Amino acid sequence: MLHGMSDVTRILSAIERGDPQAGADLLPLVYDELRKLAAARMAAERADHTLNPTALVHEAYLRLVGGDQPHGWDGRGHFFASAAEAMRRILVESARRRGRLRHGGGLRRVDWLDAEAAVAPADDDQLLLLDDSLTRLAAARPQAARLVQLRFFSGLTIDEAAPVVGLSPRTARRLWVFARAWLRRDMGRAADA
Repeated sequence: MLHGMSDVTRILSAIERGDPQAGADLLPLVYDELRKLAAARMAAERADHTLNPTALVHEAYLRLVGGDQPHGWDGRGHFFASAAEAMRRILVESARRRGRLRHGGGLRRVDWLDAEAAVAPADDDQLLLLDDSLTRLAAARPQAARLVQLRFFSGLTIDEAAPVVGLSPRTARRLWVFARAWLRRDMGRAADA
């Protein structure tokens, strides 16, 4: 990270105050990190995907700083968590537009809930299944769902994600184990339905 947390936090505060120049000032500070997140996420997508990492970053950035809605970011970590959520939404919307969900047809078992590495599902059906399960997890255990989002869609480690969700690394590890088990069970039920 080339710039201190205070630079990004200061500019995020300026965006909140409505400073029209702040959005342009923020992009150079966060672009490389957003590009790495998008590249990691796109590596798990289909080879013929219509989005590329650059397009994903730009679309997510526009959703984050564009528009007239206040965002209320609590600093750098919250901003990157919001970026991860925006990227997730963009990819899910893209998968839905392609209309490839076949109500369970053609789904195959993919062991993507590895304890050491968070790898998002590679095909649209699995991504949509994960999104549905993640939405159900968020209703039951919002903090667990947020941790999963940060791991899958931001590529953060447990130690990096823990402070963003307001947990100690040890508690985050326990919550990660719970979330993986919960998602496995829920996705298995959805695939069998």
